[in-house]
Amino acid sequence: MKIERLSQDKIRIFLTLDDLLERGIQKEDLWREIPKVHELFSEMMDQAYSELGFEANGPLAVEVIGLPAQGMVVIVTRGSGDVDHHGYADDDEREHDDELYEMELTLEISDTILYAFRDFEDVVAAARRLAAAGPEIGGKLYAYKGLYLLAFDSSGVEQSRYQAITAVLAEYGEAASVTEAVLEEYGKVIFASDAVKEINERF
Repeated sequence: MKIERLSQDKIRIFLTLDDLLERGIQKEDLWREIPKVHELFSEMMDQAYSELGFEANGPLAVEVIGLPAQGMVVIVTRGSGDVDHHGYADDDEREHDDELYEMELTLEISDTILYAFRDFEDVVAAARRLAAAGPEIGGKLYAYKGLYLLAFDSSGVEQSRYQAITAVLAEYGEAASVTEAVLEEYGKVIFASDAVKEINERF
């Protein structure tokens, strides 16, 4: 689990598929109200407090983005209202209100396969191998925070080809903990389309 502060009132948490499996959670479970998901959220908020001093009080907007082959990104934004931690009428009332935050949850599934590479040579090596998977692989290449990121749309890709693509990407890079929306806003687009073809032709 990686936690990063985006601003005073916003954090991003990246959970790998292994993080979820360790806790006995499938990605589909997030769409259901189950105790494991509440436990996971409490654990994330505890870790966010211990690592970043981020207190989960007041109204919270929680955006969960499921990423294919990578896990999920959780963006937590704290609202302006603060919950009074004191002033409970009695212990019984406190027991019923042990959650000190209100949560507005947004869930979305991304079809983007996104991998990060530290060296451009690794991007080139991966592109050479990916070209063998078929000419229509496409892809976008971004630069962001000293990394190169390859993004592919996985919608409509058959399972065997999808697995072949992610196997190559995992060999040279690692699953990225950012979303393509973040890259579009804060990253630099190197190739907006046909990245694999462009890389192979130019390098």
